[in-house]
Amino acid sequence: MRKLYQVVKDLANLTGNEIVFDLYSGLGTITQFLAKGAKKITGIESINEAVISARESSIDNNINNVEYETGDMKKIFTSEFISTHGNPDVIITDPPREGMHKDVIKEILNLDTKIIVYVSCNPPTQCRDLELLKIKYDISKVQPVDMFPHTDHVENVVLLKLNKSI
Repeated sequence: MRKLYQVVKDLANLTGNEIVFDLYSGLGTITQFLAKGAKKITGIESINEAVISARESSIDNNINNVEYETGDMKKIFTSEFISTHGNPDVIITDPPREGMHKDVIKEILNLDTKIIVYVSCNPPTQCRDLELLKIKYDISKVQPVDMFPHTDHVENVVLLKLNKSI
């Protein structure tokens, strides 16, 4: 896992001043791994038990610049959510196999987030989502990470940058 998280961290290129959203944050492991390099990170996860665990882990690890919200991503990730938590400089997204919901992508496209780091365990759905995001974002780098040697499964990490011509 550390290798994957390091790739995400390197691609996010945080300076310590960024507001970061970690969509589909799960247990908050990526959130916490990146916390030291960001001003504030907000994780969003639909599974309440995972959010409880993430909050407890953040306290146990003395990480004070993270917060977690529980809810269905397509319902919680709205303009109201963004006005409450700030406009993100960086979005990390690590959705389930089915990829991001079209409403989540639509909300991302309403923002001018400079950097998106998209982690996926399912390249076909990632490709589908990237096709929708290309309206405003350019693929800057693709980095597969072999988390499961001797299998055909791979985590694929894509760095997207806001298209400067928009």
